[in-house]
Amino acid sequence: MARTRKRDLTVEEQLARGPLDLPFLMLVVMLTVIGVIMVFSASYPTAINEGKSATNYFVRQAGFGAAGLAVMYFISKINYQRFRWMSVGVLAVSILLLVAVLIPGIHTERDDGVRRWIAVPGIGTFQPSEIAKVGVIMYFSARLSKRGSEKPPRISRRSRWKGPYYLLKHAGFFELVPYGAILLVIVLLMRLEPHMSGTILILAGAAAVLFAAGIHMGWFVAGGGLLLILLLGMMAGYQSTRILVWRDPWDYYATGESYQIIQSLYTIGSGGLLGVGLGKGRQKFLFLPEPENDFIFPVICEELGLVGACVILFLFALLVLRGYWIAIHARDRFGALLTVGVTTLLAVQVVLNVAVVTNLLPTTGISLPFFSYGGTALMIQLAEMGMVLSVSRQIPAAKQG
Repeated sequence: MARTRKRDLTVEEQLARGPLDLPFLMLVVMLTVIGVIMVFSASYPTAINEGKSATNYFVRQAGFGAAGLAVMYFISKINYQRFRWMSVGVLAVSILLLVAVLIPGIHTERDDGVRRWIAVPGIGTFQPSEIAKVGVIMYFSARLSKRGSEKPPRISRRSRWKGPYYLLKHAGFFELVPYGAILLVIVLLMRLEPHMSGTILILAGAAAVLFAAGIHMGWFVAGGGLLLILLLGMMAGYQSTRILVWRDPWDYYATGESYQIIQSLYTIGSGGLLGVGLGKGRQKFLFLPEPENDFIFPVICEELGLVGACVILFLFALLVLRGYWIAIHARDRFGALLTVGVTTLLAVQVVLNVAVVTNLLPTTGISLPFFSYGGTALMIQLAEMGMVLSVSRQIPAAKQG
């Protein structure tokens, strides 16, 4: 009976039931478990100070982590070819949510006027930008996977006299117009929040997919210049101040504007080589702001030391490298582009978070994947890992290893 049922399966269904990539799966699970443990260690002083149970943040993060791993496994069982038609819906929903977060009564607004979150009763808050990251990667991968592999014809001297339209057409400009329009709409909506760090991550994921699809390097140079202008235009008053603080934090110590980054550097330095021990850190006791969130990496450095921090970064590096390995060996172009986008997004987020907390870059709200407190963000990250695992299921057996 089992053999008969297997013969009745289509080729696509049989391919989708292939084995998961175990190295990638194990690395994701390890980082998630370590991340939940570090959230407990970093958050219990904050929870106690807020009058909550010491395990408040830990229990919520562990619950979301368990649910996220279940979602990851469920998504990994889906034939990733279905993500092609799903990409339009995910992108459309993400844009609608970016519009909704600007509507009074829907968003939750901070004292400084920043409105990036939508409250979900009984669950908490989430940032629509998290869904936009996935939507852009999925849609760009689906569209660009159909892009012809042939090179555009060479432009002869005679054809150059036909005007700029002909030149732009052969340079691939009009091919990029739909992608540029989508990114422009998202950037403008993110500008109204404002949310510069989320904008950078969305553009990084999009650029990775475009680059892997073979878009000419010249367009990235032009796009980089335009991006720089847009980001400079997005700088609100507090964001421009952060650049001044980044240049010399100690000049702003008296005003308190550099307090967070200076405490972060103190936290990292106090860990030494081997750290003070898990749970024994001192800076998280109301000295370091956001120790369970964006600034959880300094807590890791203090409690696990340079060695422990390097081990965690090494695990991230292995995960990224394995993700690119899956992309290289993917069954088709769509799977490769999807995996490149998700993997690059993860890599950029890790690099930027570590760069911020070590003052290599100005302070901005970029969380550390799998570690920073935030249930919905963790679930979305694990859902992205499920997409990569879905692609890994269809790697030809001869290439697996």
